[in-house]
Amino acid sequence: MSFLRLTRRASLLLPFVLAACGGEPKVYPPLRYDYLKPIDLSVKAIEIQTRFVPSGKSPDISLDSPVDPLATLHQMLEDRLKALGSQGRAVVSISDASLTQSGDEIRCSMDVKIEIVGDDGQPLGYVRVPVTRTHTGHIGDKQDLLHDMISGVMDEMNIELEHQTRTKLKNWLAEEVTAVPGAVDATPLAAPRFVPAPPR
Repeated sequence: MSFLRLTRRASLLLPFVLAACGGEPKVYPPLRYDYLKPIDLSVKAIEIQTRFVPSGKSPDISLDSPVDPLATLHQMLEDRLKALGSQGRAVVSISDASLTQSGDEIRCSMDVKIEIVGDDGQPLGYVRVPVTRTHTGHIGDKQDLLHDMISGVMDEMNIELEHQTRTKLKNWLAEEVTAVPGAVDATPLAAPRFVPAPPR
């Protein structure tokens, strides 16, 4: 009977023992950017094209990461870019979202291009944002390191993408196109000065 009680107690403590020994896998929530103010483009459609495919073979280590760099970048673009126009389209291409390792060096690289295309197919403007981060030396907890690297690259990509878009594609921002001029400042007229009539 005492053996049965010990077994039950051990089974109740097992999850805590596993967590303390590293047996319980760590949960990494997906990286999302929908809490930020979207970048509203004055186009009727946004197309996200993935032109990069991870090889799945060395030196690619994207499968070792707790978050997929390509899927994370694609989700960020969906979260941030919105179409609020009636003509043209924005073609957003991902040409790089790689995570590679060579010896004790790990590199995360991302490259995004936004091109505005008119209804006639003519290119009207573009921005390109490449971002790279490299870690060299002791790795330690590899999953923590890869998560932090991708998170850092995504933060930099997010900031630089918005800066470049608002700088180089300013004329294609919905708030610029739909902005209404402010009211004209009016200078109030001075009150008429009272002049007494001359004595008779």
